[in-house]
Amino acid sequence: MENGKLPRREREKLRQRQEILAAALNLFSEKGYHNVSMHEVAAKAEFAIGTLYKFFQNKEDLYKALVLEQCEKFHEAFALSAEKSDDEIEKLRNFVRTKGELFRDNLPFVRLYLAESRGASFNIKAGLDEDVRKGYYDLLERLASIFESGIGSKRFKPIATPYHLAVALDSTVNAFLLLWLDAPERYPYPDDPDAVLDIFFKGLADS
Repeated sequence: MENGKLPRREREKLRQRQEILAAALNLFSEKGYHNVSMHEVAAKAEFAIGTLYKFFQNKEDLYKALVLEQCEKFHEAFALSAEKSDDEIEKLRNFVRTKGELFRDNLPFVRLYLAESRGASFNIKAGLDEDVRKGYYDLLERLASIFESGIGSKRFKPIATPYHLAVALDSTVNAFLLLWLDAPERYPYPDDPDAVLDIFFKGLADS
């Protein structure tokens, strides 16, 4: 059932949940996960503290929901970008372009995840890491299927397994994005996805 067709009470609950998550993201990214209390999130979202506990058992539960929802949004966007074309190269262009746009358009979450993913307590990471990894592995398999299709149609040379090509491309894109995050003027993220893809398609050796 689409959100617009949900009963009014369910739409209101969904709106409240999204406002709580937005307030938590704002505070976590600004102050760090460990420096924010549930009371602060409630005040930021302008809800009574009891309202937060109707949706989330505690701060760990809130943080997990925030991370998983954002990651799911990213993966859905990648899936949609791959469906925009039947051409394998264009699919890869859409992936590089979409990942750059999502990264840059969601900087508060990206900074939060990068800062907290290594420092989060074992209790938070237990379960959360597994769910995030599953989404990442699904993404790699989706990318690998594009390379596999391209190799099968003779569009790409079989220079490596499709999975290794997927890992290499995603890692390359991540490296460009992390450099941009550190020094955007010195290391701008390429506007043209072929600036990244040509590393794979043109190669380095002059044979």
